[in-house]
Amino acid sequence: MDGIHDMGGMAGFGPIPIEVDEPVFHDAWEGRVLALNLTLTTFLPGNIDYGRSIIEQIPPADYLAMTYYERWFDRILVRCQMNGVIDKSGLEAVHTGTPPAVGVTAQNPPAPPDLVLAFVQAGNPAHRTVDVPAAFKVGDRVHTRNLRREGHTRLPRYARDKTGIVVAHHGAHVLPDSNAKMEGENPTHLYSIRFDAQTLWGPDAHPKDTVTLDLWESYLDPA
Repeated sequence: MDGIHDMGGMAGFGPIPIEVDEPVFHDAWEGRVLALNLTLTTFLPGNIDYGRSIIEQIPPADYLAMTYYERWFDRILVRCQMNGVIDKSGLEAVHTGTPPAVGVTAQNPPAPPDLVLAFVQAGNPAHRTVDVPAAFKVGDRVHTRNLRREGHTRLPRYARDKTGIVVAHHGAHVLPDSNAKMEGENPTHLYSIRFDAQTLWGPDAHPKDTVTLDLWESYLDPA
């Protein structure tokens, strides 16, 4: 994920606006998009990393023009078309403002409300148990790899090829890189790594500022 979708640390986009008393949703349709996303998660194949990878395939110009929930809605349409919930004509109808005829069938049954509620309440924990011992411990200095990896990854560009310190070990968690490709969970040890701001941004950064990232073991080498 080396495109515009990895915007962390990028300059040139201006300050981030902070809304006072910002509402949960700016419009009712955003809440419906969230509900649709949760509902589809209960019965369509995929996972959170796979879903993120679909958003990362939105063309850059479209991605920048979309709001957060517009990107989510685009992902919903893609997943529905991929799994036969909506066909091409239905997809075209959405873009023309005509509600598509989305059929609930034996192949595409409605998600039971209690199942959706249970998912919202419990979430989908990514913690796993592995027999492989952790390679690092709290206090170790580590160096992030300079990955050039196609597809989804949780190692942002601004933190690649940088040295930091392990400040926490969270056990093993699902590896997003393989999970996003539906190639298996490949659980790997996960750590919180603290970086000095000047290590990431250069001498103009405040000398007392730090950034802490949760990074998987496969992203790291001993420093």
